[in-house]
Amino acid sequence: MIVHALLAALALTTGQTPNATSSRGTVVPTLPFPTGEVQTLNLIEWNSQQLPRIYERSDQLPLTDEEVAKLSKAGFSSAQLVKMIEERRCACDASADGLIRLKQAGVHADVLSAISLHSLPPNRALNLLVTLDFTGESRGAREAFLYFFVEDGDVTRVLSLNIPELLSNQNAHDTMVDRSDILRARTVRRIQLPGSVPLKTYGPHRVMVAASAKPTLTHPSELTAQERAKAQLYTFEYPRSSLQSLCRLTAGYRQDAVLGYKWRFEGSRFECEWN
Repeated sequence: MIVHALLAALALTTGQTPNATSSRGTVVPTLPFPTGEVQTLNLIEWNSQQLPRIYERSDQLPLTDEEVAKLSKAGFSSAQLVKMIEERRCACDASADGLIRLKQAGVHADVLSAISLHSLPPNRALNLLVTLDFTGESRGAREAFLYFFVEDGDVTRVLSLNIPELLSNQNAHDTMVDRSDILRARTVRRIQLPGSVPLKTYGPHRVMVAASAKPTLTHPSELTAQERAKAQLYTFEYPRSSLQSLCRLTAGYRQDAVLGYKWRFEGSRFECEWN
């Protein structure tokens, strides 16, 4: 069974954002991202990459550390467990600490050897498919840049996208989607950018998606109050290993009601799928 890590976005309005007091006594908003090292990626560079393949799901998922320990305590022989691991693989922690924990849980040495040999490799990066939908006949964007901030331990990873440059390109994955209904004809320009984001820490991560007029942001704290109010904050669980590691970020732009020649950032959706 595939676990979907789809969590509702939290609008970062001023009232929802925690505050801190600066050395000058003024109240400034704080954000849940580290303020030390920053690493940036330009999403334009993802343009020529291949879209992720459609994953064929197996009937039986890989075993986990907890399941191996549970089966061992239930009386399954080491030969049975080794056979299961060979057939199904193991999404286990095969590091020294992980094997020590399994040994302390009573797992036989032969099973530990099978885990070391057949465990899935640890995840090193988050595969991400970015989809942008532009609805209307506009020619530019009110906020020219889209940012995707990822919390990764003591590092903030920043993915930036220059919307005018993207729209002026002949993109590898650029299509027109018909969303017409009975009342009106409507087509949407859809651009997809597949790539990967290096992640070094496992477990829960926080993500912020925001549109901005500033071209060189390196941290969410540099967003204006209005930009933070329109941003979305997500959380997802990053497993140590998995057969599939794919997250999807969809961002929508719609023709502005006042400035008809510009698109307005409508919001985003973020979801992950592991197997």
